[in-house]
Amino acid sequence: MLLTGCGIAQLWRSPREDVLRRILPSSVQIVLEQQEGRRFRTGSGVVIAARSRPDGAECFILTSGHTVAGVAGRSVNILFGRHEGNGEKAVATVLARRDTDDLDVALLSARGARCAPARPGPPPALGEPIWVVAFPWGRAMTLASGVVSQVKWENGTERDASARLMVDASVSYGSSGGGVFEARTGALIGLVEGYRTARIASQGTPSAWFIDVPVPGQTFVTPLDDIRRFLAEHGHADLIGTATAAQSLHSPAP
Repeated sequence: MLLTGCGIAQLWRSPREDVLRRILPSSVQIVLEQQEGRRFRTGSGVVIAARSRPDGAECFILTSGHTVAGVAGRSVNILFGRHEGNGEKAVATVLARRDTDDLDVALLSARGARCAPARPGPPPALGEPIWVVAFPWGRAMTLASGVVSQVKWENGTERDASARLMVDASVSYGSSGGGVFEARTGALIGLVEGYRTARIASQGTPSAWFIDVPVPGQTFVTPLDDIRRFLAEHGHADLIGTATAAQSLHSPAP
């Protein structure tokens, strides 16, 4: 039997390559600019849904709430296709936002031809391997691997079914809102919320100074159950399916 070049490539492609091929296009960069076009903040995000419109696809993007804080009079832009280069810019609208102690998430909308929604998955188990896709410091896409390092169940409240998550993949400034994906299937399990920092102070200098640096391996994640409640509160419950449906959709093909 003869194999074409495409057939050989398919034969040698690893499951990991298949997963990355699915999750990278759904990861977008968030860029906030002043009216004169000067960039003043960047972040990361994930496309979660798309709707067909007469004038093109409407993309729905999740990011962290603090990423788009104070955007009045300023432009919020989405860069699609950053995994392949500079990407394509589209102007975004903030549909809903929350930035409180218990939830940090925002929903954006933009028109884009390269709209590739991620596939939501069920809550992960402790030790589950994951990928984090983000754009630290407003630069190129980075891919970090790790595991789910903490699953904290909140007992005795209405949020019994929602896990508070932590992963051991290290991130840095600009990674907030980036997608956290289950490594074996590429299913989205949450968004980067933030990371623990340690303060390093100067010693033996005339002028005291300090810096806050990320603590390696302590990255907080907003789980999909919290995001689903947020979307439902703002009339967008249909954008992410249930965990049961997601589990059946994201099982690896035989």
